[in-house]
Amino acid sequence: MNYKHLFYFWHVADSGHLTQTAQKLHVSQSALSSQIKQLEDWLGTPLFERRGRQLVLTQAGHIAKQHADRIFAEGESLVQQIKDGSSSQPAVIRIGHASTMSRNFVEAFISDLVHQQQVHYRLHSMTPDQLFTELANHQIDIALANTNVRGGDKQLWQSRLLARQPVSLIGPPGLGIDALTSDALIGRHWVLPPENLSLRSAFDMLSAEYNWQPIILAEADDMAMLRLLTRDTGALAVIPDVVVRDELNSGQLTRYLQLPNVYEQFYAITLKRPFQHPMVIKLLQKFSL
Repeated sequence: MNYKHLFYFWHVADSGHLTQTAQKLHVSQSALSSQIKQLEDWLGTPLFERRGRQLVLTQAGHIAKQHADRIFAEGESLVQQIKDGSSSQPAVIRIGHASTMSRNFVEAFISDLVHQQQVHYRLHSMTPDQLFTELANHQIDIALANTNVRGGDKQLWQSRLLARQPVSLIGPPGLGIDALTSDALIGRHWVLPPENLSLRSAFDMLSAEYNWQPIILAEADDMAMLRLLTRDTGALAVIPDVVVRDELNSGQLTRYLQLPNVYEQFYAITLKRPFQHPMVIKLLQKFSL
């Protein structure tokens, strides 16, 4: 793609008029129209539709305009940084996180970014498969997940363990549960992760060992949904404390027991490349196990 074509399109998209833009850029109207037509041919779709004397962006045109805004803003920032050593554009870091992760943990991970005016962060929730696709396509700078991934000779990923959160038996107050052998655990309703998750396997082993005879009310692989179900159904759950932090602090829920040798692990996954995003490096520095 010729970026001169994109540059001309960008200016026409702002004004909506070929004649005004041609005069502003000191080019002929026919040359400007030809440049935009070449861009449309290259993209394979119209970017404008004519309404009277005005050019209005199509859906593809709006998408192209959003990208052009970022491209030329970055160009301006580059010039300022090289010439003046400063930039008026905030640094952008794109963070993907698994939809099954605790939102409280994600919030804690980005806490250093919240009050930094020169850093703009974008959060994207997606499935694990989408995380790796977006990483491979350089659509995100770092992925947060609660399952590990290992890179080999043909894999570009590198994984880093950020934290190991204890998993507890959580439920409504006043149940009188003080041990894994407590009779108060027998025949209770539960909300649980699905059977394909390690956290569920740990629960099933404990349940069988102590004969809890659980009545499974609901299953969810989304930690945010498990939090809501635990809070609103009166059922018990095995869940990391960080997921229900606010409910524990407010007294809506009670942590009865910490499960022995059961942890939820949180990983940061990045591409193997010689130069990492500088903000990725800073965010990872505070997590050292």
